[in-house]
Amino acid sequence: MNSIKFLLGIQIKRSKFIQERGFTLIELLVAMIIATLVITPLLGFMVNILNTDRQEQAKASSEQEIQTALDYISRDLQQAVYIYDATGIDAIKNQLPDPSATDRVPVLVFWKREFIGQALTAADSNKDDTFVYSLVAYYLIKDTNSTWSNAARIARWQIRNGVPVSSGGVDCTGYSGKYVSSTYCPSSGFASFNLDGVGTIEQKMNSWTRLSSYTTTTTTNGTPTTTTTTVTPGSPIVLVDYIDQTITGAPSASCASGSKVTPASFNSRDTGNMTSFYACVDRVNTTAQVFLRGNALARLRNTNLSYADSRKTYFPTASVRVQGRGFLFTK
Repeated sequence: MNSIKFLLGIQIKRSKFIQERGFTLIELLVAMIIATLVITPLLGFMVNILNTDRQEQAKASSEQEIQTALDYISRDLQQAVYIYDATGIDAIKNQLPDPSATDRVPVLVFWKREFIGQALTAADSNKDDTFVYSLVAYYLIKDTNSTWSNAARIARWQIRNGVPVSSGGVDCTGYSGKYVSSTYCPSSGFASFNLDGVGTIEQKMNSWTRLSSYTTTTTTNGTPTTTTTTVTPGSPIVLVDYIDQTITGAPSASCASGSKVTPASFNSRDTGNMTSFYACVDRVNTTAQVFLRGNALARLRNTNLSYADSRKTYFPTASVRVQGRGFLFTK
């Protein structure tokens, strides 16, 4: 009996010794190798899934923004009464803002009859709607402004007439006549086109000039003083970013009908050679076909952003053909 107790005691002590001993270095190394072989492919798989998701999200965002921008331009063009072709933009380019800026080109310039809701006071104290003429210009811009991406962008510029009234109203600086309120004064630099006189509509619209300055006269102690003020038009407002900036190697621009805008006179500028935003204008029929190409790569990295056939899925394209609902005529 004592022998059995002795043997059991030895076995219990041996089991405790083994449990307290832990893992050997070789066992730990083997476990680490196995864990590495299992975890590394899993991590690579997860990173690949995340990168793929990021790329697809960039493509989807670009496609959505391109289509949204095109829808906006389409709605704008539907109100057009006159669309400038390449010759027309060449004729009035010095009347547009920043004509000497080399980082931008005007692509789409047109006059539209713009709806203004609830602007006029009617006899029964209610408000009536009205229409005014506006000049709209869309630009393709590529510069080094850090606020925006390394790709190009589209910006919109507009000047609009005020809402005049026959009685009452307020004065608007630089303009004669009265206007409903200061809210409905003409935009800085606005001047209406003139269809009077001899010539075609094209000639008359191409001779449009904006208001560049105005004079005011004040009288002090009986002495009149005349002051000339230079008018500076407002700056374009960005409509959409991440537009393809590729100059060479991108799909070429072609027009089935109408003339291509931007005009050839802007070809000395880098933006003038880009085909990511251009229009085919049929001036006679007040029709324009607009083409856009985005750049999803610019959402993912800062270099190597140019178009290539092997990665054209990162460059979503869209186009629309729009005819203006208004028209102009002259004697």
